[in-house]
Amino acid sequence: QVQLVESGGGLVQAGGSLRLSCAASGSTVLITRMAWYRQAPGKQRELVANISSGSSPYYADSVKGRFTIFRTNAGNTVYLQMNSLKPEDTADYYCYAYSAWHDTWGQGTRVTVSS
Repeated sequence: QVQLVESGGGLVQAGGSLRLSCAASGSTVLITRMAWYRQAPGKQRELVANISSGSSPYYADSVKGRFTIFRTNAGNTVYLQMNSLKPEDTADYYCYAYSAWHDTWGQGTRVTVSS
């Protein structure tokens, strides 16, 4: 099994930056996909960015050019670098990992962008 722990959320002004971290432990060698999702109040959870073995990262149109997803060489930590933040980026951000036919979610970290 895999466990995920997120960190790095907080309050930032519009135009600012934050970096989210997601540390994976357990059977990390089986992870083939990691991603960041977010859920704003009253809205459905949506995919923000995705990184899979052997594929280019994917980004939602709303964050292209502003967010970057990357993993450490060991693959145990995935980051989401968020630049030029906007108030509409305010949400709870969740780390996700797919490994050996299992979905694993982190506990979430809140990002609040003030205007």
